[in-house]
Amino acid sequence: MASGKLPLLIGSSLIESLAIITFLPQYLPANPLVWTLSRVLAVNSGILLVYLIFIYPFYISPLRHLPSPGNGIPIIGLGAAMFKRPPGQDFLNWVTNVPNDGLILFRGLFHRNILLLTNPRTIGEVLVTKSYEFQKPTKVRNFLRRILGDGLIIVEGDEHRFQRKHIMPVFSFRNIKELYPMIWGKSVALTQALKAELEHGKSASTGELELNHWANNVTMDIIGVAGLGRDFNALKNSDDPLIQNYEEILEPTAEKVAFFACQIILPQWFIEMLPWGLNERVKVTTTNLTNICLQLVRDKREAIKMGGEEHFDILSILIKSDNFSDKQLVDQLLTFLAAGHETTSSTFTWTAFLLAKYPHIQTRLREEVRAYLPADPSNEPNLAQILESMPLLNGVCNETLRLYPTVPITVRAAVRDTTVMDLPVPKDTELVLCPWAVNRSPHLWGKNASEFVPERWIDFDAGAEKEGRPNNTGGAKSNYAQLTFLHGPRSCIGQNFAKAELRALTAALVGAFEWTLANQSENVIPGGVITTKPQNGMHLKLKPIADW
Repeated sequence: MASGKLPLLIGSSLIESLAIITFLPQYLPANPLVWTLSRVLAVNSGILLVYLIFIYPFYISPLRHLPSPGNGIPIIGLGAAMFKRPPGQDFLNWVTNVPNDGLILFRGLFHRNILLLTNPRTIGEVLVTKSYEFQKPTKVRNFLRRILGDGLIIVEGDEHRFQRKHIMPVFSFRNIKELYPMIWGKSVALTQALKAELEHGKSASTGELELNHWANNVTMDIIGVAGLGRDFNALKNSDDPLIQNYEEILEPTAEKVAFFACQIILPQWFIEMLPWGLNERVKVTTTNLTNICLQLVRDKREAIKMGGEEHFDILSILIKSDNFSDKQLVDQLLTFLAAGHETTSSTFTWTAFLLAKYPHIQTRLREEVRAYLPADPSNEPNLAQILESMPLLNGVCNETLRLYPTVPITVRAAVRDTTVMDLPVPKDTELVLCPWAVNRSPHLWGKNASEFVPERWIDFDAGAEKEGRPNNTGGAKSNYAQLTFLHGPRSCIGQNFAKAELRALTAALVGAFEWTLANQSENVIPGGVITTKPQNGMHLKLKPIADW
């Protein structure tokens, strides 16, 4: 809002200065314009700041009467809630304890008004009905653009409509179904790599290993084949520069969290002036990623021209569509490689964590996997149908996605004066969508909303004790109660691909190992820069079990 006032501030200051020069020349120096304008501008700026910080939010804003958790710290407000750990926990507390009709007002830095969306009505209006009236804030987009390019996640408006229209066919049900055998093969390769590590690697003496590293590698292998038609073999060799650069930039350190927070709060030029080593490392890694992806695009174009083999990967399909330049293809690759491996690897890691915490569910799931899948499912023609029909497997996967959404907080900003629930929302007002809070809201999921209950995703037939059918609602009355993949035009285009990966990886792991937390008393803290990852890794103690 302050930026929108800048032309008015300068214009009014100029008019006031000219009036002073005209009517009070006797009090001014020989060259009065600059002298007068600078002083009038300083006074008016001070008045404007007082108005914006202390008057408008509390006495004039049309949002001022909305329910609120309080004002927080003077000047700073409650904006720190965006960066606390677990991510979104403060928002969950507000959703649970602040009576509201779908909107909660809290004030950020300098008492800036921010809205938290809490129920299906407001979520549906922002994400679906008026999706293009609310966009990612400019600062967030500029930061993410450095990592993801101008891909589908970043662009807005007509460019987003164009990209989504031409990329959507790649993620059709038929294409996902045909990818299941490859995904299963990589899932089995993960279990073999873990067994080799436990027998001959650093984990041989303890039986302990850090799973998130392996999850990153296997999901990179999967997206490599599906997205580029290239097998990185990350499970066998993680020295690939693409993998190393992604791991470096997405590693969930406290420094990177602080760096991201500064990108949102402070001007970009100011951050780049700071003697902060991470500035240079981010430039290096993002440049490396862009150059690697550009070479991948060029290599793929050449391979398609040469012919001799079929190319059904995502990159090939996009190249053959002739709708994207090399620069646009690089941006899509940056998006797919980051979103396609980082998100699923995080969710798979949290699935293993939950099954370690609930060993009785782990045991039941292992029994189901062995009952449904043949000894060697790799050539099973109905593999997709089998995995998608397994009640407990789908319950475990969906419940993990609910409790540990990959992106726990996302923000939108009004691009024009608009409304939500008929309430005026001024231009530039920020709105917080918090999957962590909505997915755990007791008002939407009941008293056990924060508990791991895979059965909520299973419909049991009357009189049946064990058998059941997977459902897609978890018992919630609205689809908007589950925000992990968002909804509407900005929903995750690859969600069915991600679910296919998660089913196969979970089934393969639970069929091959029993596991517990390496340290039963460890407090595993969700962290991460953009996605939800274990702050200190996921250390498990694995015991191989006989093949079935």
